[in-house]
Amino acid sequence: MITLAVDCMGGDHGPRVTLAACRQFLARHPDARLLLVGQPAALGRFAHERAAIVAASEVVAMDDPLEIALRKKKDSSMRVAIEQVKLGAAQAAVSAGNTGALMAIARYVLKTVEGIERPAIAYPLPNAKGGATTVLDLGANVDCTAHHLLQFAVLGSALDSVLKGNEAPSVGLLNIGSEAIKGSDVIKRAGELLRAAGQSGDLNFAGNVEGDDIFKGTTDIVVCDGFVGNVMLKTTEGLAAMIGGFLRAEFSRNLFTRIAAVAAYPVLAAFRRRVDHRRYNGAALLGLRGLVFKSHGSADDVAFEQALHRAYDAARNHLLERVQARIAHAAPLLLPAAAEQPVDAAASVA
Repeated sequence: MITLAVDCMGGDHGPRVTLAACRQFLARHPDARLLLVGQPAALGRFAHERAAIVAASEVVAMDDPLEIALRKKKDSSMRVAIEQVKLGAAQAAVSAGNTGALMAIARYVLKTVEGIERPAIAYPLPNAKGGATTVLDLGANVDCTAHHLLQFAVLGSALDSVLKGNEAPSVGLLNIGSEAIKGSDVIKRAGELLRAAGQSGDLNFAGNVEGDDIFKGTTDIVVCDGFVGNVMLKTTEGLAAMIGGFLRAEFSRNLFTRIAAVAAYPVLAAFRRRVDHRRYNGAALLGLRGLVFKSHGSADDVAFEQALHRAYDAARNHLLERVQARIAHAAPLLLPAAAEQPVDAAASVA
């Protein structure tokens, strides 16, 4: 039985969306159990033999400063859900709440795995090969050292090996060109570290990749800092919205454009489904001593259920243990990270 702790109060829509998603998830997974964390008055109508309500009196708002979320709201649904993982009552926690707060609270409550200085947010983006490219970091760390990027590569490799069954996923380093001489000093140094990790057998490093390689599926994993990764994620979501807007606009024009739109609709609609971020919702917060998954704040019940699926798959396939094993194997390469004097992380995803 896989048990997930769900922050039912988080996100833009709260229980209206999270409870509907939980009901759908339970119907599809007879071996799953949910701990529904939140204010009892808001969750009281939910009844299921494999669900239990865990009371939490406070809610972290989407615009709450980190200090408020971390220090003041100690009985928030977000924090109580993460605490269920620490206590062993749940194998993973899922929240659609404030990402910066989620990262800060998860790091404070669960701590990071030895050898990892900063957790990273990993998210799958659709590619032309019919699968998805795992990209990290997507907003937890705006300023990164070369060793942080190496750590992200190790974390991403563990995630892909578990969720996709690929024991040696290929890793690409996002750069402005494929040549090793290109990029900033940090990127060049990261390339050196990743090549060394490839030679030692800790990673399957394929070299530098460019932005379009993410959607071509050139490598299974693409590593970048959180600033670049978050821009990439929001651009992808905007593309899907643009296609939807285009279809609506063309259908509302004159007869000729309606006919053209009808002809093009199957292809455009299929592409829109392909890049629909709801199908890929559920970002893993990697590097913690527990599993935490972040849903998009504006997720509907379909998207939030996807986040539950990802957390379930990670717990069922022992992602945490796999991450720790990879980190232990790569420990000699990861240890020098402290010598680079990293800038403080700034969680930035909304």
